[in-house]
Amino acid sequence: MKAISVFFLMFLLLTSCKEKVPPKIVPIPKIEITEAGKIIPIDSAKIASIKDSSVMAFYNAVQNKTIWMADSTRIKIISLFNHVQDDGLFPKDFDLKKIQKSEENIDNLSDSELVDYDILLTENLSFYVQKVSKGSLNPSKLYSNWELKENEIDFKALLLNFQKKDSFDYAVNSASPNHLVYKRLKVALKIINALPKDNLKKIEIKNKIVLNDSNEAMIEIKKKLMYWKDLKSLDSITPIYDEDTELAVKKFQIRHGLGVDGVIGGGTVQALNFTKEDRKKQIIANMERWRWFPRIFEPEYLIINIPDYSLHVVKNSDTIRVHRVIIGKPARKTPVLSSKLTHIIFNPTWTVPPTILRNDVVPAASRNRNYFSNKKITIYDSNNQKVSADNWNINSARSYRYVQSPGASNSLGLVKFTFPNRFTVYLHDTNTRGFFDKDIRALSSGCVRVQNPFELTEYLLDDPEKWNLEKINEAINTGKTLQVQIKKDVYVHILYWTAWSENGTLQFRDDLYNLDVDLYKKLD
Repeated sequence: MKAISVFFLMFLLLTSCKEKVPPKIVPIPKIEITEAGKIIPIDSAKIASIKDSSVMAFYNAVQNKTIWMADSTRIKIISLFNHVQDDGLFPKDFDLKKIQKSEENIDNLSDSELVDYDILLTENLSFYVQKVSKGSLNPSKLYSNWELKENEIDFKALLLNFQKKDSFDYAVNSASPNHLVYKRLKVALKIINALPKDNLKKIEIKNKIVLNDSNEAMIEIKKKLMYWKDLKSLDSITPIYDEDTELAVKKFQIRHGLGVDGVIGGGTVQALNFTKEDRKKQIIANMERWRWFPRIFEPEYLIINIPDYSLHVVKNSDTIRVHRVIIGKPARKTPVLSSKLTHIIFNPTWTVPPTILRNDVVPAASRNRNYFSNKKITIYDSNNQKVSADNWNINSARSYRYVQSPGASNSLGLVKFTFPNRFTVYLHDTNTRGFFDKDIRALSSGCVRVQNPFELTEYLLDDPEKWNLEKINEAINTGKTLQVQIKKDVYVHILYWTAWSENGTLQFRDDLYNLDVDLYKKLD
């Protein structure tokens, strides 16, 4: 017992002699006071509670401190939020009331409240950057016939641009799409916002109105033309369709992609009946689309605007060629896509696609078997054996393959431009070239027919010796199918937009596929 007591006593002496380690003192972060205001450390737990990963990355990059409370950029950010409608965005989507209340009471806010306000500004700024750069909706979830590669956007980098000294304008411009059409849409929105309230009446006519006609509807027509600045202001408005008004009508028709004949018919009246609010919604819908379209376009590309029936060849940001095109009718829409041109085929054959087979070929052939010979279509069975028209079984129509021989009567014309896509569409010539003279050219089954295709071929092959126009015609005149690779990198973008501006003038096109109104509703 005594031995145990001695041992216990020695243990106490030894342990009491050890140097005691003082508890670790965690320094309290100091609030830095600058001439501009406070820079306050933000607790890591609060940073961890932020849901937006870009905002978290932003604060990690600035050492988890407030940034806007001691930065005059805050006022620019607030001004940006107060004008988000200039970007086609909706103020109700932002915390404008909370921001305004915090700003009005900033001198009375506690340090904790200042931290919350700083985070609130950054979260709204991140939200703005994401909306203006990528859009509010995902086109792949809206349209089955759109195939656009999703833009890879570094939201963190775009957000960090705002905290760099003297880079606010750069940061704003970097967040938005940089394409000329998007910039023209922003101008268009500014123009339309500057117009007065539209209280004009709807126009109704029974018959077309031509020069020198007298029609009471002309009074409202003139008012609308004056509102849209196609017609100069008049002291008195008469029901006579005079020459000055005819000139104004032609200006209006040009701006709306209508036939420029000065005749006031159904199409012109329909366009005149769009209100300011209608057009504003249309512009906003198109701005959203351009946030989905490629942010970076290649040095050389073809860009097709479906509602404008036009193809522009763009090289190093300059338009160097323009071609009229025929696009898919509303029942057989041309898809929206981006791809790369690969080959040109002279004297192409045409394999009838399923939709045209079902809707056109089978009904026509069932009425008259000579349809196949008249159209120079050869029928093949599953073993690639030819089937005569007499032995063609309408009940098994979809089990056959139908190939139209090359030549001037071929549906693809004499030249075809190919590029990979899941819709099996392409650009091509046509055997009905007179259709290019029409104003409304939504006439195809989905592919894009190009006017003056030989000139486009010469440009794309880019070989003045081997593939000039004379050599191209020689290749076509052989009647043989020939595939030629496009050696240079030329991309094709088939897109859809119905509004923009040119030199301060609003431009609109008919919404062929009825996409604008529905898209605006989804945005709002």
